[in-house]
Amino acid sequence: MGRKIFVSYKYEDTYVEDLNVYEDTFWGKQKVQTKARHYVNELAGILSSEDHIYKGENDGQSLANFSDEYIASTLRDKIYDSSITIVLVSKGMKHIWQAEIDQWIPWEISYSLKEYTRSGRTSLSNGILAIVLPDEFGSYEYYLTHNSVCNCTSYNTPFLFQILRDNMFNKKESETRLCSNGTIVYHGDFSYIKSVKWEEFKISPNYYLNKAIELRDNKDQYNITKTIK
Repeated sequence: MGRKIFVSYKYEDTYVEDLNVYEDTFWGKQKVQTKARHYVNELAGILSSEDHIYKGENDGQSLANFSDEYIASTLRDKIYDSSITIVLVSKGMKHIWQAEIDQWIPWEISYSLKEYTRSGRTSLSNGILAIVLPDEFGSYEYYLTHNSVCNCTSYNTPFLFQILRDNMFNKKESETRLCSNGTIVYHGDFSYIKSVKWEEFKISPNYYLNKAIELRDNKDQYNITKTIK
């Protein structure tokens, strides 16, 4: 049975690695600038033919003039039947001049974490996986860097939307050790929302999707934030 997957992403973000995309134009096939939306097409090709993808909003429209109920009605039907939400983390995913509450991605994450009852059936919170896209230089260091001293990965969580970072490093009882430079290193499944590089996800997609479901099934072990601040 196929999984139903909701994908949250910044449609027009061009700060991503080139995928050598060609599209039909009036003058024939032309190479176009790669955007985050092109990675959604790649994602569809990676997933099983039985998996069903529901895409998030595809424009940069501010939500400042819309009511919470309008946003909710827009998202509920798309997210209700899905079990996993994939968030494509990209370098330009945030409009820094807009409040987070006026951008789609935080709302999509919020509604992925909430539970709804419809016709006597209550949907579970989604498992959420953050797939990190390489930037225009092919680097992940805007968010993920290797700490050679501690032999671990450092996460630039302040870069993320608040609701994303609130659901990372949020296990109630985390396993940690102290590195020689004073850094606290976390072990195991320390985040409800797991982060994985695009190149690693492509190698083992089912492993990471199953991990998102496993974390969802153990959500009581985490301090979950479901609202936008």
